[in-house]
Amino acid sequence: MSAYALLIGLVVLERLAELVVARRNLAWARSRGGIEYGRRHYPWIVLAHVALLVAAPSEVWLLGRPFLPALGWPMLAVVVLAQGLRWWCIATLGHRWNTRVVVVPGMPLVDGGPYRWLRHPNYVAVVAEGVALPLVHTAWLTALAFTLVNAALLTVRIRVENAALAS
Repeated sequence: MSAYALLIGLVVLERLAELVVARRNLAWARSRGGIEYGRRHYPWIVLAHVALLVAAPSEVWLLGRPFLPALGWPMLAVVVLAQGLRWWCIATLGHRWNTRVVVVPGMPLVDGGPYRWLRHPNYVAVVAEGVALPLVHTAWLTALAFTLVNAALLTVRIRVENAALAS
């Protein structure tokens, strides 16, 4: 359990680093006339991600979920790969990456890095991590609940983002 708590702690630190980058990038975008879209759904996304990071270790601790090496190690690999994809997205978008939907008028769509193959690669990382992080320690209820909530939120988010990018 302590190794899993360490993993969750590292993911929390990663999320905090994302928020620092996002805040800096939001200021950059606003200084260039950036327009934010979808403000109403953003708090729900934050809540879902915080709930994931609280629920997964809570389920492990409260329900005595075991670490099953045949499941845990591959899921840990997926978590690491998801982080790599997420930071590849951040590096590719540079100042344009954000946890919010912000469009700077007149800037072309990015079509390099992972965006060469996928329209929303960051969300692939989010989905993969949302399943894999709880399953590292067999917290399957959390994986299932987050997946369902995340699917609903991403449906809204992608619709908002596509509309914003089209405008």
